[in-house]
Amino acid sequence: MSEVKRSDLKQGNRVMIVRKQDQQNGNLTEGIVKIILTKTTEHPHGIKVMLENGAVGRVKKVCHWPGLNDCSPDK
Repeated sequence: MSEVKRSDLKQGNRVMIVRKQDQQNGNLTEGIVKIILTKTTEHPHGIKVMLENGAVGRVKKVCHWPGLNDCSPDK
């Protein structure tokens, strides 16, 4: 997966995040961005966001990129 920059994200984007409690096992959570929490343009572990369902984590994948029809983690 390529590194996601803050400029790649907007409120309403569908993303895959890793929550803090899932960092060890690598489970990803899919959702819609409600708030972008990271203020810097880049972060080595990913941009931190809050999803509409209240989950907070670092973005590992943005699902709206051209050529992606779904959010499966192996694409």
